[in-house]
Amino acid sequence: MTADQISTALDRPGTTATSGPARLADRPRTSMTARRHRAFYMFTSPWIIGFLLLTVTPMAYALWLSFTTFDGISPNWRYVGLGNYRELMNDPVTWDALGRTGLFAVTSVPLSIIAGLGLAVLVNRPIKARGLFRTLLYLPAVVPPVGAGLAFKFLFDQNSGATNGVLTIFGIDAIGWLADPYARYVLLMTVLWAAGNIMIISLAGLQDVPRELHEAARIDGASSWRTFRSITIPLLSPVLLFQTVTGMIASVQTIMPLLLAPLGDTGGVTTVPQSNYLYMMHVFAQYFALGRYGYASALLWVLFVLILIATGLIFKFTSGAVFYNVDPEAKK
Repeated sequence: MTADQISTALDRPGTTATSGPARLADRPRTSMTARRHRAFYMFTSPWIIGFLLLTVTPMAYALWLSFTTFDGISPNWRYVGLGNYRELMNDPVTWDALGRTGLFAVTSVPLSIIAGLGLAVLVNRPIKARGLFRTLLYLPAVVPPVGAGLAFKFLFDQNSGATNGVLTIFGIDAIGWLADPYARYVLLMTVLWAAGNIMIISLAGLQDVPRELHEAARIDGASSWRTFRSITIPLLSPVLLFQTVTGMIASVQTIMPLLLAPLGDTGGVTTVPQSNYLYMMHVFAQYFALGRYGYASALLWVLFVLILIATGLIFKFTSGAVFYNVDPEAKK
């Protein structure tokens, strides 16, 4: 190529002397970014596909069912629009079940967090066989819900339960633990019995608290309770927030212990103590006992919206009380 040809090429619009090398330098960078994107979607694709098929699709199908009278079998169903939602708004049984569920959540979630945190504080101390105690306290959390529910059913059975067997030794009459008004306390005990999961999470949070802060507080003359309240709890606030949100979501969906510890069968319908007739039990009855798929789907979507609202309120009212130990430079 002659000098005139080079000069002509450089004078063309959009052509620079460094355009060739710049493009060559950009190619590896662009290729690396594309490979990273492909790797990300390749590794996350099983979860994305599962989420779309097993979560989004059933939710969309349930939303469609909530506008119909479909019963799961008969082809003679019809579209009723918001009829199911208007019915549940005027259904006193639904509101009673929702109120019991809210009371159960408000009671069980704080007690579970307190129990788990208390156990975490105990097993975090330098004691002998600490690992054994941690394992034993965590074991109930890994027991399948079906096994745990059956165990409590046999334990508190009025006729053959071990609890009443112990009471009869002391001359106390057998108590109907699985009937009102004691059934609610048995249900609460099944939740607290599995507090080992919360214990493990709280223990991880306790071990993340810097020891220097505790030593500085001890040097300043702060008591153990003051140190725990002013240092440990603020640093554990993100963990406590996580446990509050997940515990709330789990408590309002409680159903397995209710299905495994009924009073019996009355006319082919499993009877449940009135105090334990929670929202999900009402949904279960509408689905499988009455075959009202549309109405039950509407109940589930109302519960989903209420969970979103409750979660948003928790984040809003705890935003100023949660301490995140993050370097200010990392926020930029």
